[in-house]
Amino acid sequence: MRENTRFIGLDVHAEKIAVAVAEPGEEVRSLGAIPNGPDPVRKLIRKLGPVERLRVCYEAGPCGYVLYWQLTGLGVKCEVVAPTLVPVKSGDRVKTDRRDAEKLARSYRAGDLTAVWVPDAAHEALRDLVRAREAAKKDQLRARHRLGKFLLRHGCRPVEGVKAWTQKYMSWVKAVRFEQPVGQVVLLDYLSEVEHARGRIERLERELDKAVEGAPQEMRAVIDALQSLRGIAKVSAATIVAEVGELSRFPHARQLMSYSGAVSSEYSSGSRIHRGAITKAGNAHLRRIVVEAAWAYRHQPSIGPTLRKRQERLSEPVKEIAWKAQHRLHHRYRQLIARGKPQPKVVTTVARELLGFIWAIGVQVEGQSRQQAPKRKRAV
Repeated sequence: MRENTRFIGLDVHAEKIAVAVAEPGEEVRSLGAIPNGPDPVRKLIRKLGPVERLRVCYEAGPCGYVLYWQLTGLGVKCEVVAPTLVPVKSGDRVKTDRRDAEKLARSYRAGDLTAVWVPDAAHEALRDLVRAREAAKKDQLRARHRLGKFLLRHGCRPVEGVKAWTQKYMSWVKAVRFEQPVGQVVLLDYLSEVEHARGRIERLERELDKAVEGAPQEMRAVIDALQSLRGIAKVSAATIVAEVGELSRFPHARQLMSYSGAVSSEYSSGSRIHRGAITKAGNAHLRRIVVEAAWAYRHQPSIGPTLRKRQERLSEPVKEIAWKAQHRLHHRYRQLIARGKPQPKVVTTVARELLGFIWAIGVQVEGQSRQQAPKRKRAV
């Protein structure tokens, strides 16, 4: 079968696609470029032969997965590959679209490319929403910094005991007056930007609640189960599911840790072993969420009213995993702090181990959903 396979490399841009083909035992050939659109792609597939013989790949990028869904809809096996893991020759100093397409086709034929997970429509929609909220939070932080530093430059400080960005603080900001009219204009502009960012986040969070409620049953079950963990509420759980997809697609928890980029880098040779900082070669959104959640494990294991409410309808195996996580991760935190390790490094270590418990809960819940799926179909 492999002797008759054509490996196609596509260098995809907004306006055009460079195409190259590699067949077993032959040189890689460039087929030129085609416009990036449904009709040209359909004509290309017809020209290249039976879809059973074709294997197509292109790099993940700003054009998303539209081309992937189009090709799979035509019956073509397509893979989206990780750009950072495409082999590069150290002496190669010429980069063109044609050469990039040829390199993809050649590496694809050799089996040197690593495919990325392609989200389905439900996961992609949820991921877009949680990333929009994340962007809004960053914009809010910038807007608050601008307003806070502006007030500080002019010697404006709230009375003692008023915490920043509380309702009392905002009332104090609105009461500030400047002698120069221009200063008042700047203050009102910065203040309106802060309030706009707050309203934007509230609106997105309401939409996120609706999206979780309307998500497929299997996805919603995992989101609910992940909230049994300390430090992970609805937004964090939805972000994890949106960024990772099915947690059971990872055969082992170590692979999920690697996917997050929270594992140590390593440079070893012979008997010499050297491990450095975390690789950060993974999903930055997932890594940020678990590091934020890991700070909660500084505290003694306990189940407060909020966490107890989140765990009300969950199964006992999920609750047991969450309780085990509290003991294990708090003990790990105290152990590393006692050794004199810096707190940020300790929290990163705890976050990496937290991913193991996230994986365990995901596998547990997804397994239950698969067992219940045939029963639901028979009931219908």
